[in-house]
Amino acid sequence: MGLCTSKPSTDRSIHVSYPQPDPPVVDGGGGERPEASSADESLTSDDQRTKERAELENVKKSPFFPFYSPSPAHYFFSKKSPARSPAPSTPKRFFKRPFPPPSPAKHIRAVLARRHGSVKPNEASIPEGSEVEGMAGLDKSFGFSKHFGNKYELGDEVGRGHFGYTCAAKFKKGELKGQQVAVKVIPKVKMTTAIAIEDVRREVKILRALTGHNNLVQFYDAYEDSDNVYIVMELCEGGELLDRILSRGGKYSEEDAKTVMIQILNVVAFCHLQGVVHRDLKPENFLFTSKDEDSQLKAIDFGLSDFVKPDERLNDIVGSAYYVAPEVLHRSYGTEADVWSIGVIAYILLCGSRPFWARTESGIFRAVLKADPSFDEAPWPSMSPEARDFVKRLLNKDPRKRITAAQALSHPWIKSSNDVIKVPLDIIVFKLMKAYMRSSSLRKAALRALSKTLTVDELFFLKEQFALLEPNKNGTISLDNIKSALMKHATDAMKESRIPDFLASLNALQYRRMDFEEFCAAALSVHQLEALDRWEQHARCAYELFDKDGNRAIMIEELASELGLSPSVPVHAVLHDWLRHTDGKLSFLGFVKLLHGVSSRTFAKAQ
Repeated sequence: MGLCTSKPSTDRSIHVSYPQPDPPVVDGGGGERPEASSADESLTSDDQRTKERAELENVKKSPFFPFYSPSPAHYFFSKKSPARSPAPSTPKRFFKRPFPPPSPAKHIRAVLARRHGSVKPNEASIPEGSEVEGMAGLDKSFGFSKHFGNKYELGDEVGRGHFGYTCAAKFKKGELKGQQVAVKVIPKVKMTTAIAIEDVRREVKILRALTGHNNLVQFYDAYEDSDNVYIVMELCEGGELLDRILSRGGKYSEEDAKTVMIQILNVVAFCHLQGVVHRDLKPENFLFTSKDEDSQLKAIDFGLSDFVKPDERLNDIVGSAYYVAPEVLHRSYGTEADVWSIGVIAYILLCGSRPFWARTESGIFRAVLKADPSFDEAPWPSMSPEARDFVKRLLNKDPRKRITAAQALSHPWIKSSNDVIKVPLDIIVFKLMKAYMRSSSLRKAALRALSKTLTVDELFFLKEQFALLEPNKNGTISLDNIKSALMKHATDAMKESRIPDFLASLNALQYRRMDFEEFCAAALSVHQLEALDRWEQHARCAYELFDKDGNRAIMIEELASELGLSPSVPVHAVLHDWLRHTDGKLSFLGFVKLLHGVSSRTFAKAQ
């Protein structure tokens, strides 16, 4: 999708018309529209393209039209957007797993509900004509400036969606006279519910708060009149990342892919620190500022974005099918869902095909939930082990084991880039510190032992984070260091996501200091380490250290007390394998379980 071509509807769907077939969805009757079969992975000749164009125009005559990836496909039939490069068309490429066409984001819950026959009355589609009734009493005044026409001259329409359209425009006067911008126009008549109005308000709030980052589209201002809302943004003339991928024959070299990934990870890590989750990351939502090969990449389209608190889980299912994370389909997710989408983009950049593919959307969802991406087919065997590991760690189905955007910037594959990389502050560090501060002394000792087994590469991220907290002269940090570091990066978005409130849970650091050794124990993620091939080695080495320094004979009742278990838990039944029968000390199994952290709720689920 181009630069902010539309505003999501009340059901958070974006309906954009493209000449090529969209990924099929389960229809209202429970059947499926057929999608094209896969084709051999080869480039078509110039002579073939004329025939293919004719086939495109007659696509409705054949339900099994081949699913291909034109670049840029829809430009053959629609008005070109000045936000995109008018570069010559590239050959169409057929992929073993067909490459996705520009995919409109949509509210996926309706598809899943129809599949299971569980559409509730309030989730069903709104009957035609009911929109007018719902508009009564809605306040559609946003408090935006009403002088859009005095400042800008609206130009041609360059994109249209179900809930709005985008136009080119230029400044009328002043120092910027003649400078072009992109204007997203959202008709107020389309805002038929309070949710739709709040969506527009939140999108503007997020853009206003986050603007200024090098890899995020520049927001200028928002205006309104009696008929429309106007969101004025930077005009990006270099085209979509999707077009660049296709112009390179479907894939990037490792070095070029790193350059793209660094920019994507930088802006997403920034959003996550502010407590904003994008929820629709895909190649169509990244634009280049110019047609130059080394031009800057910018994230766009925050229409589905939302604020999320550090400990909060979202449950509305939104996004684009090819890029949606498993936990989104399970309706319990946070910022980790964006990292999954980045993993899908990385996979496509490096090999030119999608990690998950099926003929229908419901099939794609099943693949996302159950299938593993292939790293055995060409070109993966010829790639560096670091590149494969990087993508695998982004595409871990367990969000607890998935690395964050900031952690991905410290991955060995990214660090080997020729670009200068600065690892940003990561909110996950404070979430892990909070859990550590609430842990028993026994678990803290176990975590300290585990932290001593970390390799140089694994310590790199923690060293960077500790340095960003600017330790005192004696090499320690306190709550003041954390507050100071966050204030340097604070925006209004951070207030919306209640991150300052979250810091109150770290008040235990108010009157004590933490050195780097303890910081490593507090800020390491056991779940992420568990995802590594060498986890068993880490755990065994840590247990040996713990057995020498921290292990001691302990009664089951005392262990239950250390773990904070409630009296209702049958401790002898659930903790008997935690202790060695020979000396009453913690066993290896008990040690590993202790590392993960336990609670009465954990045991209740296990029973």
